[in-house]
Amino acid sequence: MQPQVPAATTESGVPPVPGPAAGPGPPEPTAGGGRAPRRIPLRAPGPSLYALLLAAALWLYALPRIGFRDMGDYGLLDRLPAAYYLSLLVLTAGFVVALRRAGTAPWWPAAHCAALLCALKAPPAVLYDAVRYPWASKHDAVVATLLRNGELRPGAALSGNMSAYDQWPGFFTLNAGLVRAFGVTGAAAYANWAPIVLGLLMIPVLVLIYRTFCEDWRLVWTAVWIFQLANWVGQDYFAPQGLAYLLHLTVLAVVLRHFVRPGSAGRLRDRGYLDPAAAPVPPATDTRQRAVLVLVLAPLIVAVNATHQLTPVMLTVCLLALSCTRRYRNYGLLAVTGLLMLTWDLTMGRPLFVETLSTVRRSVGELTQNSRAGYAGELTGPGPELAGAANVSMVLAVAALAGAAVVLRRRLTRGALPLLLVSAAPVPLFAVNDYGGEMLFRVYLFGLPGAAFFAAAALVPAAGGSHGSRPKILRRRAAAVALPAVLLVLTAGFLPSYYGKEKMYYTPSAETAMVTRALDNAPDGSLLLAASGSFPQALHRYDRVEHWFFAEQERPENERMLRDPARYLAAGIPPGTRAYVVLTRTQDVYTAGEGLLPPGGFATLRAKLTASPLFRTVESHPYGIVLAYRPGTG
Repeated sequence: MQPQVPAATTESGVPPVPGPAAGPGPPEPTAGGGRAPRRIPLRAPGPSLYALLLAAALWLYALPRIGFRDMGDYGLLDRLPAAYYLSLLVLTAGFVVALRRAGTAPWWPAAHCAALLCALKAPPAVLYDAVRYPWASKHDAVVATLLRNGELRPGAALSGNMSAYDQWPGFFTLNAGLVRAFGVTGAAAYANWAPIVLGLLMIPVLVLIYRTFCEDWRLVWTAVWIFQLANWVGQDYFAPQGLAYLLHLTVLAVVLRHFVRPGSAGRLRDRGYLDPAAAPVPPATDTRQRAVLVLVLAPLIVAVNATHQLTPVMLTVCLLALSCTRRYRNYGLLAVTGLLMLTWDLTMGRPLFVETLSTVRRSVGELTQNSRAGYAGELTGPGPELAGAANVSMVLAVAALAGAAVVLRRRLTRGALPLLLVSAAPVPLFAVNDYGGEMLFRVYLFGLPGAAFFAAAALVPAAGGSHGSRPKILRRRAAAVALPAVLLVLTAGFLPSYYGKEKMYYTPSAETAMVTRALDNAPDGSLLLAASGSFPQALHRYDRVEHWFFAEQERPENERMLRDPARYLAAGIPPGTRAYVVLTRTQDVYTAGEGLLPPGGFATLRAKLTASPLFRTVESHPYGIVLAYRPGTG
């Protein structure tokens, strides 16, 4: 008799995901002895579709009503209309409902995950008339310089430490080709779409990684959902890190699925030893197959090295961690990865590599210093302070959920131990370097895929029938409430983390135009002075103009500078150099939000420089001022 699909559901209301023996059954035999094609019953669109459509309608209604041009202390948080928040609520409800059919219709939660990505990160791409994150404009400047000069100059001493981009040019050469292919004036035309494009490309890679260790589609899609919510660090913008991160995860996905050593699975082949949601260990590959796969992965690894400085180090430590397991002990791949990294560092990247080695000697073991975030200042203002608190809360929440799953679902952890090791592998880098105040964010980012998986495991109970022990039934009922509640809490944490400092990240087009004019009119060899490099077009013509971002230092030194800023700056300008000071609204917001200047410090700076005979006003607007240095007049 043909087996029937079980009709039971879990106590949480989520039907059990069909296992290998479940499903619609084998095809019916035909009169000729063959098998008829398997028929999968079609189902009418369920509540998840209606929720998806309603969320989209609310989001589209809210979009033109987002007041991004007049943001206050809380960034976009109090400029997002109620319809936007309601769209996220409806989308979350639809996703939870879609999980009920994840085993037989995984495309519904997939559609919700893609919709979440767009709902969270597409508003700036659709609305802004400038590149989000003012410092991202320097990447557009690198692309423009590459197209103008038609060559790389990895050994040149360029202003603003821009030589590193010629030493790791993969991202910029790719975008130079895209600019020409699209026929646009520059990469700024599409730069704000980078988080959405990279995020959509990352979803199948994450699914591939998670399916290596889990057969439960509910858990897989919940992990992808949590990854989207917890990815607030802003490293998926128009920058080399986002592309290198995608390539990094792609290499790991191939390794985890196709580099299992023969005879290494042991008891992991025994289903009774594993969690009901655990996937069987992938088929083993012999030495010859793994050697071929190393050749296949080599171009991807080269691309990682050509794109970003830190990501090859992260990839190497992750592969080293995997090599500590019997299942993935592949020293050949580890050696090739390390050799390719060193080859690049000692050739194209040699200048920065040698410089970094000198800083590593001073930073090794400085855990407190290496784990600092950003510059030396402290976050100030309601929005930045709320964003900082939300950042910490999000990290702790995801870590707590992941830790709970590691402890409570030990049978799942047994099978997914390689993913746990890969997530923990970057943590020791805290002891090595601070990476310009960003090591904290990078370690979190590279550990996030595994953390999201185990956090999802804490929320999605193992599939089972409606019968079971009372404790199991209670756990499933608790999970039915905890899952949507936690997803909503994480959504509430993402918004201030991502948009709480948005006033720093959006720049009016008039400000951008003023800076561009000032730098276009500056003679070659001039010096540009600004409080920080966080303003649009800060490094425009960086190969022809020098830069000094004088407030990016310890706050006590900035307070000393504010006593007589004109003479302080004049003392740092080399004799005979044409110099210009550019102060903008974006710099004001950034230096205040990051605590680089005391309250009112930027206004004091502007007023004193304007009044000084050492500087002549070239342009003055409410959003910024351009001053020319006049030596010998003070």
